[in-house]
Amino acid sequence: MRIGVVFPQTELAASPGVLRAYAQGVEELGFAHILAYDHVVGADPEVHRGWQGPYNIDTTFHEPFVMLGYLSAVTSLELVTGVIILPQRQSVLVAKQAAEVDLLTGGRFRLGIGLGWNAVEYEALGEKFTNRGKRSEEQVELMRKLWTERSVTFNGKYHTVTGAGLAPLPTQRPIPVWFGAASDRAYERAGRLGDGWFPMMDPGPGLDYALDQVKRAAASAGRDADSLGMEGRVSWNGDRDKAAADIGAWKAAGATHVSVNTMNAGLATVEDHLAVLERVAADLPCRT
Repeated sequence: MRIGVVFPQTELAASPGVLRAYAQGVEELGFAHILAYDHVVGADPEVHRGWQGPYNIDTTFHEPFVMLGYLSAVTSLELVTGVIILPQRQSVLVAKQAAEVDLLTGGRFRLGIGLGWNAVEYEALGEKFTNRGKRSEEQVELMRKLWTERSVTFNGKYHTVTGAGLAPLPTQRPIPVWFGAASDRAYERAGRLGDGWFPMMDPGPGLDYALDQVKRAAASAGRDADSLGMEGRVSWNGDRDKAAADIGAWKAAGATHVSVNTMNAGLATVEDHLAVLERVAADLPCRT
């Protein structure tokens, strides 16, 4: 099982120096990858009365593709989007951006995608919120063609491409696509189309049910269910023993990857986050 970290971008200053210090510190501690969340714009609670989202207009988010492109030059870690809100973005442009990050990292990139929850963001980006699940499936199909074929002609329900292609093509052909999943429809989609998936729950009966749905969908599609990756999330709450136990629980559940999340733990600086990760790393006898 490969163990990485969630970049705490809602809490660290928007500075290249901080990004570099964090990434290089994480690599020195022996972690395998850095995962980045995605939000393009935040909602203003004074305009959207009764706003209940976990993020708003003042919550900081780096643009993931640009940030990972920068990190590719300062670290040799695998870089992961966890997740890009795919249906609010143009499919061909995402394919191009992902291909560029994959090239810059030498094939050390995973494209995690999801549907998102923020209708305000969809409106701002000019995309439809209500059909995002169906569109995402066609987006993945088109992107995989663009990553593997010199010239693509594609006539779908939502996309038309006529004799066009990316140059240069990515190192990985195709780039691995992992799905965020938190519903029966999402589990089916992950099993049928994904190279891996991100469960939105902890190990236990809920995960057992979700994993069964993913595997059933993979088998129904004629795919090898055991070849799909699964990445869990462990959030730091100050309890070192619990963090180690949670990582162990994901391994026992069959996870291929885990990311340690230090956001929302009262940590103010990059040094604070790295100090916590050093404690977590010290309790890992084997990180792969």
